[in-house]
Amino acid sequence: MLLPWSRPVWALALSTLARSIGQGIVVTVSVIYFTRSVGIPAARVGLGLTVAAVAGMVASIPAGRLADVIGARTTSTWYVVLQGAALWTYPMVGGFTGFLIATGLVAVAESGSTAARGALVAGVVSGPDRVRTRAYLRSVTNVGFSVGTLAGGAALGSDTQAAYTAELLGAGAAFVAAGLILLALSAPPVVAGTPTGSRWPVLRDRPYAAIGVLNAVLITNTGILNVALPIWIAERTEAPTSVYAGLLLINTVLVVICQIPVSRGAEDVRGGARAMRRSGLWLAACCVIFTLAAGQSPVTAVAVLALGVVAHTVGELLYSAGSWALSYELAPEHAHGQYQGLFGLTSQLGTAITPAVTTFMIVSHGWLGWAALAALLAAAGLATPVVARWAERTRQVEEPTSEPQPA
Repeated sequence: MLLPWSRPVWALALSTLARSIGQGIVVTVSVIYFTRSVGIPAARVGLGLTVAAVAGMVASIPAGRLADVIGARTTSTWYVVLQGAALWTYPMVGGFTGFLIATGLVAVAESGSTAARGALVAGVVSGPDRVRTRAYLRSVTNVGFSVGTLAGGAALGSDTQAAYTAELLGAGAAFVAAGLILLALSAPPVVAGTPTGSRWPVLRDRPYAAIGVLNAVLITNTGILNVALPIWIAERTEAPTSVYAGLLLINTVLVVICQIPVSRGAEDVRGGARAMRRSGLWLAACCVIFTLAAGQSPVTAVAVLALGVVAHTVGELLYSAGSWALSYELAPEHAHGQYQGLFGLTSQLGTAITPAVTTFMIVSHGWLGWAALAALLAAAGLATPVVARWAERTRQVEEPTSEPQPA
């Protein structure tokens, strides 16, 4: 389905498109801007981005809790607008201290908006349609990110401070627009928990935390594609390094086309757990396939790498569907914000450590590193249904009440 099927999904899709265009611009130009135009050494830029990422992780669960208390639409709107406003400070940065402040604000706002947006989807879309909606929004995200990347590429081609400044201001405007679009949604009711319940149930939910750990392992699929694969192509295969761009295009097109159909059947806990199990096995298979590209002729290596990317993409699509289902269906209705916050934190943690882990394993150990990574992914996938059944058994049946939120 190419077009949204309801008014809430229209609003979510338009907001997602604007936000992902802005994100594509930022990812493409920000590091080059800070190193070349501002003059901050690359090592200090890396350090600053790490500090910002940690700040974002710390903010994730409190931001989700805020969405539970004052409403997911309000929280989502303001966090996305704040992210856009924080991006407008990038052209004002004159040194490392300003860089730390600006990137820290962006990271906190991004983390908060991710948690709140997850809760917003839960509030405006009924249970069975949540995974389908997230699948559609992910396809929209890839389209928008591609557009933003192309726009950012124009600034890289110009390589002038004026071009970078214009792009960053435009990215900030895209985020502000994305936040304001959410006001077109009817504010979902704030759901009250039981009077005797904890205000922070996610911090005591060990089964959900265990699901989060498995999520952190399986999200390493992003590092496989973005970090490990280009290094492997350049250092261990005869394939031309330029083929990596084509492999990324294959992945992007397949995600846009296939995310919704692949997500069918993963709308509940058991379906989500099955998707995660299959994801781990497909991702393990892609690791094995990539090892086979070493020692082959350039043509054969390219063919093997393309096959590996297809296997990776299947695993990636299944992971996304399964993670959405488990993150929603195992969370109590009154605490979707903080539960999405914790799940987002585990995703951020997995994403943060993946470059170092995959680089060490692949560069230092070659095919043995790929084999170890394959075993880890397969084990995480196979463990997910077991942990999901444990989580289902420990869910407490509550009778939440809804408190209408002013529109």
